[in-house]
Amino acid sequence: MTTPRPGSRAEQRHRTEARILDAATRVFFSTGYDRTTIRAVASAAGVDPGLVMHYFGSKQELYRRVIDAAPIPEISGTPAEATEQILATLADRLASPPIASLALFRSMLTNPEAASAASAGIARYEAQIAEAIPAGDADVRAAIISAITLGIIVSRHLIKSDALATADPAQVIRLLRPCVLSLAARPDHGGPPS
Repeated sequence: MTTPRPGSRAEQRHRTEARILDAATRVFFSTGYDRTTIRAVASAAGVDPGLVMHYFGSKQELYRRVIDAAPIPEISGTPAEATEQILATLADRLASPPIASLALFRSMLTNPEAASAASAGIARYEAQIAEAIPAGDADVRAAIISAITLGIIVSRHLIKSDALATADPAQVIRLLRPCVLSLAARPDHGGPPS
């Protein structure tokens, strides 16, 4: 993509779109999908609601763009390196609640439109994990790893499961490491067929 010429209409459009997207990110993160309105996003961005609709078309598309713009942890390297990257990200999210992500998680659990929009972001994360797994079923293994980590975050911060909500993050990571590593490592072909 080329950078618009400074002061051009394209550059102004790009800045306005970025301002709306930034405002939408803040509003979705603070109130969740269901309670976010185009009017609230427009107000936070300092633009007319019609302009938000002009650029994004719908609340679901705006949410999808917020998800697409959200940074995802970089996962690469050997299965052992990828495992440590996954666990380091999870440890950070266990140590302090990922406030921004929690509103999105809550939305995904309660609204089919939000879940549909978020699935693309989750798929990008799972694709990175799958790249590091030397197995024919890497996509399934990556999806399981993603589901486990997402489930732990939701259980700790949203459901507030007693044992998990109060567990030391280091203990959770220590207990989870063999599981994630076994899913990420090359399958052992010497064992019984599954």
